[in-house]
Amino acid sequence: MKKWKKIALIVGGVVVLVAIVGFTIGQSRKGVVTVQTGKVVREDIASVVTASGEIKPKVQVNIGSNAFAKITHLYVKEGDRVKKGQMLATLDNVQPAADVSANDSALNAARTDAVAAQQAVNTAGDDLKSSQAGYEHAKLDYDRAKSLYDAQLIAKADYDAKKAAFDTANAQLGMAQSKLAQARAQQDSAQGRVRQSAANLRHASDVLSKTEYVAPFDGVITNVPVREGETVVPGIQNSPGSTLMTIADTSTITAEVKVDETDIVNVQMGQPAEVSIDAIPKEKFKGIVTEIGRNAVLRSTGVSTAQTTSSGQEAKDFKVVVSLQDPPANLLPGLSATARITTGTRSTALAIPIQALTIRQRGDLAPDKKGKGKAVQAAVPEGNPKEELQGVFVISNKKEAVFVPVTTGISGTTDIEVTKGLKEGDEIVTGSYKVLRTLRNGASVKIDNAAPKKEEPES
Repeated sequence: MKKWKKIALIVGGVVVLVAIVGFTIGQSRKGVVTVQTGKVVREDIASVVTASGEIKPKVQVNIGSNAFAKITHLYVKEGDRVKKGQMLATLDNVQPAADVSANDSALNAARTDAVAAQQAVNTAGDDLKSSQAGYEHAKLDYDRAKSLYDAQLIAKADYDAKKAAFDTANAQLGMAQSKLAQARAQQDSAQGRVRQSAANLRHASDVLSKTEYVAPFDGVITNVPVREGETVVPGIQNSPGSTLMTIADTSTITAEVKVDETDIVNVQMGQPAEVSIDAIPKEKFKGIVTEIGRNAVLRSTGVSTAQTTSSGQEAKDFKVVVSLQDPPANLLPGLSATARITTGTRSTALAIPIQALTIRQRGDLAPDKKGKGKAVQAAVPEGNPKEELQGVFVISNKKEAVFVPVTTGISGTTDIEVTKGLKEGDEIVTGSYKVLRTLRNGASVKIDNAAPKKEEPES
């Protein structure tokens, strides 16, 4: 055999051998999935609910007009600090003041009449006592004269004189009683006029008081939408009255935020919060939850569900008030704010990345024909094949991904607590998202924890 034929046979054999080896390796790697992994570790976890809203004072009052009149004086302007009872504004009060003066005079006159009526009652009472004494004296003389006359010891003329004196005393007693009754009636009338005049004075004083406005508490004037000389009107049904100004109690500043209905069940009174304000981006303010709304508010309209009859599935929020601790003096109502409310904490809890959690139906976890995935059978008891189980894929023997159901606790920003199913140090599949979505129980895997390439979005 020629030399070149031998060389050709040797080269051909090498090529065939390389092809066989390549085919064998390709077959062995068929079905191997490249995954990223992480360890189950112990760490501190805090569950946080984030909600946005605005800065508001704890107490804010709109001072509205109670009278139809012209503003004569405004004693404050926006930004002024005021004390409780301090005069804020006055309206034109010439007529109300005159009514108060007139009714005050009428009350004084009625009281004078009442005093005179009382004196008349006293005089009538004294007259009645005098008439009563004269009546009793005349009656004794008459009774004595009648006895003597019946015994024929006195003349009839003397008897008639005593009888006439008695009749006169009786008549005078009746007149005295009538005068006393009349005086008492006049006294009652005078006292009624006193009460009527007092009521008229209270009414006039109330009208006058509605032209003067004082601060209901210590605070800051946050809005003055009117000017001196303007005419203001009181509110009537379905029509609000003129607002003179708004006063806010800035001793307690709050962040009023709207919490999504899916998170409100985790929010409780007294929970700590961290508030960030858009106007002060570099600072965080501590606070606590001091109020939780009990009525849902429609997200689109801001109207409470208790005030609407619609029954749609629109998203809803709940009002939550966070009281700030040591707020700055320059904090203004209406500033946009975001509150991060800590709803739960765990120290040294078993934790895994949230993205490692996945859902599988029980029926999809059965081992394949080659027996892969048998390890999961001990963790997943028999049940409805369609039931969905929450779990993670644990790396077994550094080459197989086994689905393990887990029970979770609170969720942090990126990690979640595991209360059952894993132990510290377990290696679990953490990515990629596309792999976790399709990874099967018992699949062969290749671990590659290098920085992943940016995935192309699915069409």
